[in-house]
Amino acid sequence: MKRREFLQKGALVVAGAAAVASGVAVIGYADESVPKKWKSLTAHEGQTLQKMARQIFPHDRLDDTYYLKVVEDLDSEASTTPATAKLLREGVAQLDHSMDAKFADLSSDDQIKAIEKVEDTPFFDKVHTTELVSLYDNHGVWKQLGYPGASYQLGGYLHHGFNDLNWLPEPPESASPKPV
Repeated sequence: MKRREFLQKGALVVAGAAAVASGVAVIGYADESVPKKWKSLTAHEGQTLQKMARQIFPHDRLDDTYYLKVVEDLDSEASTTPATAKLLREGVAQLDHSMDAKFADLSSDDQIKAIEKVEDTPFFDKVHTTELVSLYDNHGVWKQLGYPGASYQLGGYLHHGFNDLNWLPEPPESASPKPV
């Protein structure tokens, strides 16, 4: 474990212990042990879309609850737009038949191969574009990935965030001329 990881995990443990000691309950985004009741999707379709979302934008730092949010957004749209519901149902069926097994039961490598077979379809585009917004516009994801958020309220990245890396050596003066 690197020093930075040790410090980050240590801070999380201290914060968690302080929250428990103060009586504050820390609640996650969703409980994965409870089957999700979708508005439009079946449980199988939801599970397949969640696993697909993880394969499209895999992040070891993110647990499945963040990918559940992607499926919730897809389900919400499918419940109000019949064309989206049909697109998702047919896409999940296509994934399940692409490797002669249910997509959710495939190995990670086979899931990627199945996704590659549908990457030029409107189904893939729908899941991909929804996930792009749903996942990367989530402040919890920002925190997990180390992104501090927008900097405009602090004067912009030129004066905050642009050169905040403290783990790299300072570049030579010739590489960083002062702004005029």
